[in-house]
Amino acid sequence: MFSRKKYDYDMLIIGGGSAGLSAASMAAAMGAKTALVEAEKMGGDCTWHGCVPSKALLKAAKIAHHIRSAEKFGLENLTPKFDIAKVLQHVHNIQEHIYQDADAPENFEKKGVKVIHGRVRFLDDHKIEISGQDGKTNELTSRYFVIATGAKAFVPPIEGLADVPYLTNETLFSIQKLPRKLIVVGGGPIGAEMAQAFHRFGSRVTVVDFLDRILSNDDAELAALLKDHLSASGIDFVLNSKATKFEQSGGTITVSVENRTNGDISRLEADAVLMSVGRRPNIEYLNLTAAGVKYSKKGIDIDKRCRTTVSHIFACGDAAGSYQFTHYASHMAKVAVMNAILHLPTSMDAEHITWSTFTDPELAHVGATEKELLDSGRDFETYRLPFSKVDRAITDGETAGLIKVFAKKMNGKIYGASILGPRAGDLIAEYALAMRNGIKLSKISGTIHAYPTYALANRLAADQWYVGKNSPKRVQRIFGYRGELPGE
Repeated sequence: MFSRKKYDYDMLIIGGGSAGLSAASMAAAMGAKTALVEAEKMGGDCTWHGCVPSKALLKAAKIAHHIRSAEKFGLENLTPKFDIAKVLQHVHNIQEHIYQDADAPENFEKKGVKVIHGRVRFLDDHKIEISGQDGKTNELTSRYFVIATGAKAFVPPIEGLADVPYLTNETLFSIQKLPRKLIVVGGGPIGAEMAQAFHRFGSRVTVVDFLDRILSNDDAELAALLKDHLSASGIDFVLNSKATKFEQSGGTITVSVENRTNGDISRLEADAVLMSVGRRPNIEYLNLTAAGVKYSKKGIDIDKRCRTTVSHIFACGDAAGSYQFTHYASHMAKVAVMNAILHLPTSMDAEHITWSTFTDPELAHVGATEKELLDSGRDFETYRLPFSKVDRAITDGETAGLIKVFAKKMNGKIYGASILGPRAGDLIAEYALAMRNGIKLSKISGTIHAYPTYALANRLAADQWYVGKNSPKRVQRIFGYRGELPGE
């Protein structure tokens, strides 16, 4: 499998997050002598600062919301009693369970992966130096490398920000007291999710965003509907505005906000601020220049096979500046290892990436957006289904939102889909599967979906194409050969 030149390892992975763990497992399973180096705790951002804690917190917040709104189910409304520290302890327990069950070093040692703790810097394109927590260093060589060091919260250089105790996703889940007033700077997925969670726990929440809308990468219509839904629940939005100055007096943080249209300055007060304005790759300490690897502030340069500018060094996940999703990081790791170990020319699938924001209702998407299709001039139709027409959503009292499917009118080829509604993150997978495998709306419409389920909504949306295809005029043409219509 490998050339005769001797290296310490066949494959060395730098970073123990989603991409790194996936790469290590695959490489070892394929028979490569594999090592994984992690500077902190295995599991990465997803387990400790991202997906896992945020979704656990959102679930607890939703339960609190249901307790308050039990009357709509014929029950008595109650006021939930909770301690945010205990809620977050529940979150930490879930994190620890996932860590012990999947991410802990011993699990990978059993798979044949050598796990090393320390910080890595390249000495050349085949050699690295590892600095341990004890201050000692050692050098290792490897035939192939996968860089999977992830990303961290970007904190912009705003006046006074460094002098106030702001929160990021790395510190949010360690608070001991519920903020009475919370300002969220950034209306992306993290900002929207945490705004709703803390609002449901009882915080007064204000979201500030530079753009005139939230969730700028999602369908504009559905993002606007979600924003209206969150506004109706009591969350305040200050859009088309930028935070220009932070000050603190006692326990109160004051944020000066400038309207980008008219320049007006408003001052918002809170006892906590969450910064969620983006992320930056963790690559500054890697000494990539010594290895000949090109990079920018956006991340490491890679091709469609996850190769860097050095053919035996690959990069995956957030470090490569691509879509910053856990599932896409794992996909990239598979592509990298397949190319490195098996020399199979596997490429990333950038056309069928699913993404989901786990607010209530959820907002998910796959493929081309409506705006992209309009801008491209492509011929398409939009097929819409509101959740108010889905029986399971009605029984659950979860009717907010709708499904939009963008497809070719003639044959039902799917170009993309956007969903705002319950279980949107799950529902979007059916459209991703269909698009990747060339399955058209006619096949989804003709497939039996269990009743009453949310999945049935996908079939009902596909039925819109089927009904449109079989219009009255078409039916007349079908029966025209005998000069009569059905029922005559």
